[in-house]
Amino acid sequence: MNRAWILFRSGSRLDLLNPKPNAWTDSDLAIGLARTYRWGGQSAWDLPLSVAQHSLTVLAIREAGRRQLTPAEAMRELLHDATEALIGGIDPITPIKPLLGAAYHAINSRLQTAVNQRYELPAWTVASHREHKIADRLAAASEAHHVVGWRKPAVRRTLGIEAEPLDNDPVTAPDGMESWEPWPPYVAAERFLARLRALQQARTLTGAARRAA
Repeated sequence: MNRAWILFRSGSRLDLLNPKPNAWTDSDLAIGLARTYRWGGQSAWDLPLSVAQHSLTVLAIREAGRRQLTPAEAMRELLHDATEALIGGIDPITPIKPLLGAAYHAINSRLQTAVNQRYELPAWTVASHREHKIADRLAAASEAHHVVGWRKPAVRRTLGIEAEPLDNDPVTAPDGMESWEPWPPYVAAERFLARLRALQQARTLTGAARRAA
């Protein structure tokens, strides 16, 4: 029998070949994203940048836009890379993804379906996905410059990211840390989990208000 299980801190188990939406806890997800690193784990700082911190950055960029997000839309932004915590802590550098083959993409697709079902995420529209990708690329450009150390011209020329890096970090740094500084995993997990729970509560309250109306 093929063995493709992940055992989480909570004691829950995820079968990567047959993922179920209830196979992890929110805390498991937060820990996984906080221990999965972007940019191949490379950083000009003492710590690498986690996917959890990146996810909060993308959400903050979207929330700073002209259109107010619903709690469900905000949750979809926060969880846009959730599968990277579940697939075993893998965040492939974007140009590598097409080379990973159909089997990898099939596993990732099944995990995404489980995430969508677990959190009842709304489907992307063409417009909402375009807005998301703009924010995601802006976060990537800013991370490349401020976190990894790429010079701005090289972000465009070498990495092919046309977005101009932000000067100011859209996410407030924890006490004692600088803007754009990667957070320790436990901080990233705590802040991701707190944001997820706040959005879940806001979504519940919004649904209750609609039913009452």
